[in-house]
Amino acid sequence: MTAAAQTLRPPSRLLMMMEARAINEFGAFLGALPLLSLAPRGDGHPVLVLPGLITSDAATRPLRSFLKSRGYAVSGWGLGRNFGPRAGVEEAMRNLVKDLNETHGRKVSLVGWSLGGIYARQLAKMMPDRVRSVITLGSPFGGHPRATNAWRTYEVVSGQSAENYNEHLGGDMSRTPPVPTTAIFSRTDGICAWQNCVEQPGTYAENIEVQGASHCGMGHHPAIVYAVADRLAQAEGTWAPFDRSGWRSLVYPDPAR
Repeated sequence: MTAAAQTLRPPSRLLMMMEARAINEFGAFLGALPLLSLAPRGDGHPVLVLPGLITSDAATRPLRSFLKSRGYAVSGWGLGRNFGPRAGVEEAMRNLVKDLNETHGRKVSLVGWSLGGIYARQLAKMMPDRVRSVITLGSPFGGHPRATNAWRTYEVVSGQSAENYNEHLGGDMSRTPPVPTTAIFSRTDGICAWQNCVEQPGTYAENIEVQGASHCGMGHHPAIVYAVADRLAQAEGTWAPFDRSGWRSLVYPDPAR
């Protein structure tokens, strides 16, 4: 880990207080549904959506409902609240991916919000033969694990030290999964330092930045929901980077700027 990563601080108190705008982002999502209906339709393959820390499938319901309307076979994780990688969680998620893959006869795309995105990345590393793609929403898989305003909560509810983050679910979390991977992030994230949510771009890896998005609203922010649908709609084996041309450049700035 670099010295810069070790000294990176969590988002400011101001940004954390501004997380309340997630409520407004949900209102914007509802208002944008007619426009979101223009997002490309899916091919029916299975999609598993994993919730963030201390949240449950209830938090991902808007995103899952939308993706279902676009033609995907969408599932929540069904494990109640996400209290971290406690005993039995890894096995349950692996079994879920296996069951979805075998039931539908197709590889599974994994969409994870915050801690759920870390799960998604690690599952893809452990089960690349069953995973089609990975999309993370504000997931702090890089840098120091305490560059987040949620690390104390994580330690309390999981019973584990945030410092031991690489000892669970397949090891090195910063390593890029061996499947097409998209990291969606916001520089105005009030929970996780955005620098820790960024992927190293590669042949099958990319970043998508969404301007002004909160962390707590990422699962229903209209621009993020559209980006998720766009990425999932790619035909298997024909992955290409997100197209930021035209009107999209106004919503999705260059993540490398």
